[in-house]
Amino acid sequence: MITAEGIGTALRERGLLRRIEGEQGGKEIRWLTSDSRKAKADTLFICKGAAFREVYLSEAAKRGAVAYVSEVSYARGKGLTGFVVSDIRKAMAVISGVFFAYEPGRPQLTGITGTKGKTTTAWYLKSMLDEWKREQGEPETGLLSTIQNYDGENWEDAVMTTPEAPELHEFLARARKNHVSHVTMEVSSQALKYRRVSGIQFQVGIFLNISEDHISPVEHEDFEDYFSAKLSMFRQSEAACLNLDCDYAERILKAARKAGKIVTFGHHPKADLHCCEVRVQDEHISFRVKCDRFSERFQLAMKGKFNIENAMAAIAAGYVYGIPVHCMQRALAETLVPGRMETFSTKNGKICGIVDFAHNRLSFEKLFDAVFQEYSSYKKIITVFGCPGGKALNRRRELGIIAGLFSDHVVITSDDPGLECQDAIARQVRGYVEMTGCMCECVEEREEAVARAAEIAEAYGEKTMILLLGRGSEKFQKIGTDSLAYPTDSELMRAAVQQYDRAETHR
Repeated sequence: MITAEGIGTALRERGLLRRIEGEQGGKEIRWLTSDSRKAKADTLFICKGAAFREVYLSEAAKRGAVAYVSEVSYARGKGLTGFVVSDIRKAMAVISGVFFAYEPGRPQLTGITGTKGKTTTAWYLKSMLDEWKREQGEPETGLLSTIQNYDGENWEDAVMTTPEAPELHEFLARARKNHVSHVTMEVSSQALKYRRVSGIQFQVGIFLNISEDHISPVEHEDFEDYFSAKLSMFRQSEAACLNLDCDYAERILKAARKAGKIVTFGHHPKADLHCCEVRVQDEHISFRVKCDRFSERFQLAMKGKFNIENAMAAIAAGYVYGIPVHCMQRALAETLVPGRMETFSTKNGKICGIVDFAHNRLSFEKLFDAVFQEYSSYKKIITVFGCPGGKALNRRRELGIIAGLFSDHVVITSDDPGLECQDAIARQVRGYVEMTGCMCECVEEREEAVARAAEIAEAYGEKTMILLLGRGSEKFQKIGTDSLAYPTDSELMRAAVQQYDRAETHR
């Protein structure tokens, strides 16, 4: 709990406060939110976002808000204390930190950014930290990921990759209360651009890779804007772990100098943690890591050679934290991530389905490479995917062409169309697929699209791979302005495989 006067002081000290409307008095602030539906007694309401309407402030006041913060004054804010600031995003982060009594290093934070692999890397590192803490008799560590969040006591489904500042600081306060020593979190480019993590100190910042993505009027205006947002995380990192194998590695390395310490990883011979002696045998991928402290082999429970990059990133962070090698080895040998390289095979082995979150150019390229190398006995590939509405518009061309080049048949389906017409999105993607000469069709309902892929696979009469891409373990689809409950891709693929097996038993 903090007073309105305390909020004003914090904003003034950061040079963000323009003026105060109304009386501060001794008003106590007991809650803060940017969602008028969540306002309650003694709330500080945050007026932010392109979609903000003044009526939201009225609704918050009716529910008990006593103050608001915004970049302009509002007539409907009469009777409330109004903090008018120069930058609402920075102000929101400052207020959140003050309100939830943020303490750098408690818990210790690892921030992970990159175009692909953030979730898998986060789960790998959390598992390593958990193994280490378990040996010391300490509680499990925390997680903020695209899939789920864990504060040391409760698991919750994630709403967004990186929460807004109030939710982020509330989470960190809960983790601190639950005696969590470390939190591993994904940091999106949007979180960096829009200051959600402003004021946060990362003990370790991981940069995985970079490729053009999230370019649209509502995300990043161009690649430079996207790349610069990602690089800005190093300003908040005590140690930087970066991949020497990725594109633009030299520029990333220069930006990483803003961190106090740099640890590099990759197949590159000059990497501090050098990956070599990669083996793909039966169901296992293994590799050796050489550095100044050890030369040890590691094995992955997950398929996909591209996951070596994610594992190396987690090992680099473990190196910084001083996690024992055997804890890192055990974690990687056991960790599976929901909706990432999940496989489902029919009993006769003729059809294998892979569910993966791959949803941009880089992840599509890496996934197809892995399929060709690790599933060479499968003669046909059917790919099922969609593209979201209103954002990342470059994906439609890139994913359509890549899928067309490397598939025998493509089924375009829905994936968060939002306010856009799903049929229009699908026709646009189909045009790019057909440019490659690949067979393509559109099936709007995702469940029906998977069933259609199984029909095509059965008709081929030879070993066929079905790739269901883009959503992984996500449980909702954004249709119109609503988020509607929907089966996960894992559930859809499992059902399709079971249906095939049932039909086979009656033949």
